[in-house]
Amino acid sequence: MMHRARILAYSGTFIALIAAGSWISIPLPPVPLTLQTLFVLLSGIVMKRYGAIPVALYVLLGAAGLPVYHNGTAGLGVLLGPTGGFLIGFIPAALVAGIAYEHESPASRITGLIAACAIYLLAGAVWLSYSASIPLLQAVLLGVAPFIIGDAVKAAAAYAIGKRVA
Repeated sequence: MMHRARILAYSGTFIALIAAGSWISIPLPPVPLTLQTLFVLLSGIVMKRYGAIPVALYVLLGAAGLPVYHNGTAGLGVLLGPTGGFLIGFIPAALVAGIAYEHESPASRITGLIAACAIYLLAGAVWLSYSASIPLLQAVLLGVAPFIIGDAVKAAAAYAIGKRVA
């Protein structure tokens, strides 16, 4: 079990890392490619199930108007826009990755990282479909397909980093 002071320290660190990762982006319409997801996965790896805390706080801070989303955007409008589902999906994704990292098995950990990626991609595609009034298949083609390779690389990097820090 993680102590409160460690949860607070790691939470501040991961909020800052996720926000910094949002600035490292390649603008692909309608959803940019960012490094946020790497840090979302790492929050679960390092903090286990508590990794959802900094991710939830990050989403709340952005919704409250702090410019922490991609390229300094903020507000409820971003959450209600085409990228909102991905941002909300980060929260359960961090939780799933964290729970997977409470197990020693590499298979459990890898499965958890894959499931975490699937969660935010699915949440993002569903919300993109709804918010943009486009068919789900089109939302998957726009908001998931272009990111699969990048997310696989980020998940592999998170796994490699996790071997050193978790």
